[in-house]
Amino acid sequence: MGREEFKMKDEKSLKKDSKRGLKVMHRSKKYHPIRNEGRVIKYGAKGFLRNFWLSSAATIVMAITMIILFITIVASVILTSTAEMMRDKIDITIYFKPNTSDETLAELSNIISKDSNIKSVVVSNSEQEYEKFLSENAESEEIINILDDEMKKLMVDNMQATMRIKVYNIDDIQSIKDIVENEETFVANLDDDFSPTYDVNRAEIATITSWAQIARTGGIILAIVFLVVSVLIVFSTIRMAIFSRREEIYMMKLVGADKSFIRGPFLVEAEICGLIAGVVAATASYFGFMFLAPKLTGYGIDVSVILDVLESNKLIIVYLVFIAGGLLIGRISAGLAVSKYLHKA
Repeated sequence: MGREEFKMKDEKSLKKDSKRGLKVMHRSKKYHPIRNEGRVIKYGAKGFLRNFWLSSAATIVMAITMIILFITIVASVILTSTAEMMRDKIDITIYFKPNTSDETLAELSNIISKDSNIKSVVVSNSEQEYEKFLSENAESEEIINILDDEMKKLMVDNMQATMRIKVYNIDDIQSIKDIVENEETFVANLDDDFSPTYDVNRAEIATITSWAQIARTGGIILAIVFLVVSVLIVFSTIRMAIFSRREEIYMMKLVGADKSFIRGPFLVEAEICGLIAGVVAATASYFGFMFLAPKLTGYGIDVSVILDVLESNKLIIVYLVFIAGGLLIGRISAGLAVSKYLHKA
């Protein structure tokens, strides 16, 4: 018997053994569902290792997609929170003539408090404004040294009394302007040298709000782009795996394996990519944000909402969300690839 005859016999023997093994596997599926699921997971893991480099590329792109989604959500939340924090800190300061009496300030406070948009009103006479000036400059020895009794009297006599107003809606203060500019008691006591600070920080708030909108819109666009790319890469990875194992799939069909059994290992392979991508993305997002949080706080950006989540037991939920996202992307991509092949076959 020649070498070619031995080779042909060997190939026939392998196919026969493979077909026999598949028949046994298919029969055992009906009676041992747990064992069958274990085999599906085993073959899916082998497929992941067999296509390691393609699987790694798919995993990286999926991780980047989820990181971009995280950045989008975080940027939108912290910028919106920062704008709201600035709104809460804004007060409208109205300046009155020096040495306006406490009785007059109380009357002015009662008048303005009737407006429904007023949250709080704090008045301060010239003496109190001087004390505030001292506390703000307590560390400046040069200023403290020149403030003798005569200088104090001169400053108090020329220091404006103030009214600081906090409102519920900083964008709707026209009624307050009308009171300040038209009510007789206000008009009689307003200081001519200092105008009320209606628009202080309004421009900064508008800028931060627009940044939040840009971050939200731009992040969503980038996330969609990377989502499409990751789906295509996973799709291509699974298609190549199917192509390399087409003879095995063909034999499985010959012995009567159903579509779910054929589809299983490829779904598992994609889900492994998604699982790893979710863990990697969650870890990178966590450490990246914790590294940047102090720097963002230094610029006056409110990161407390996100920190409250990441520094609590809710971090587990964040990881689970990332992992679920990765599994979902992988399963959808692989499902599309396998379904397309099974439909054609």
